[in-house]
Amino acid sequence: MKKNPRKTRWTKAFRKTAGKEMVLDSTFEFEKRRNRPIKYDRETMAITLRAMKKVAEIREKRERAFIKKRMLVKKVHEKVANLKELKQNIDLIQPAAVRMKQKVKQDDKEMMMEDA
Repeated sequence: MKKNPRKTRWTKAFRKTAGKEMVLDSTFEFEKRRNRPIKYDRETMAITLRAMKKVAEIREKRERAFIKKRMLVKKVHEKVANLKELKQNIDLIQPAAVRMKQKVKQDDKEMMMEDA
């Protein structure tokens, strides 16, 4: 059975549409196949190999920056979720002494209200 590759999570098409991989980058232009035969020249070959190494380094650097930028969003969401959970369950982590002081203050206020 055929499936849409953009819906199958492990495909390149899915990763690109979901924003998990770089789609537009000038370094991809260097990877295109060129079907025109050229005459071998040692100097041109050496220059090409150096350029290929440099392009690979640039691509790796850009991919690292891309991934770091993606993970930054995740950290912000995690921080917000952690703060929300902390606010909901603050009574679980407060020290017992602080809770006792608050309870004593409440009891004092109630006594004052009853006396008045």
